[in-house]
Amino acid sequence: MSLWDHEEVLVSEYIDVPRWIEEDISVYDIASIVQEGCASGAYMPAVTYYQASQTMSEHGDAVLDYIMEHGMEVSFDINEDSWDGFACKVLSIAVELWACSIEEELLELIEDAE
Repeated sequence: MSLWDHEEVLVSEYIDVPRWIEEDISVYDIASIVQEGCASGAYMPAVTYYQASQTMSEHGDAVLDYIMEHGMEVSFDINEDSWDGFACKVLSIAVELWACSIEEELLELIEDAE
């Protein structure tokens, strides 16, 4: 069984979704994020400047805390990053970390439910 087989199943049916990720994220979305990353378009709220900026304005501390809890650091490079670009970068990192961290658990929960 694969996450790809569950296009219509919402992750929130099985796992608590952080407030900085859209609650209607599907299992299929998680499979796409794990395989391709957010930048591929697998999770547009993390790569759309407006949406990422809004999310970071509202949940930025939680997103940064999540990244640091996973032993990663992010830095703003004034020569390369715009605020909106930085928001996309940071949110994408957090979403990808979260998706990868729940992949196995999500598969097990879906198998047990079937």
